[in-house]
Amino acid sequence: MAWSFQFLEEIALADIAFEAEGESVEEVFRGATQALLESMANPSTVSDGWERAIERSDTDQSALLFDWLSELVYWKDAAGVVFREAPLTLRQEGEVWLLHARLIGAPVDYQTQELHADVKGVTKHLYELKQTGSRWSVRVVLDV
Repeated sequence: MAWSFQFLEEIALADIAFEAEGESVEEVFRGATQALLESMANPSTVSDGWERAIERSDTDQSALLFDWLSELVYWKDAAGVVFREAPLTLRQEGEVWLLHARLIGAPVDYQTQELHADVKGVTKHLYELKQTGSRWSVRVVLDV
């Protein structure tokens, strides 16, 4: 596993902030995705009875990641689900970045799932995707 994330408790006291890092922009997408999943529920307590394929594209990697994370929050609310996993691939074709992913989870179940925060949205506050040398990182603040 080439990505990592850490929660930043000193950044947003009333919200949830995290920073994800990776060896590639795709790894940062994976790390940020996992941080968001774990912000909502413990993935190991979520079954896999619900699934949705997601495809997104953009010329801007930062905008694509923001939209992808927002999509997770949308489906949490629209379908009333939390997620076990969200495998994804990211590739570039010319100027366009293509994201292919699957959301795998189950309807919210207070009896069997370890639920965390009810994330309302991904914010632009302090949001930044950047490359430093060979490492990529993103800082995200979630509205809860």
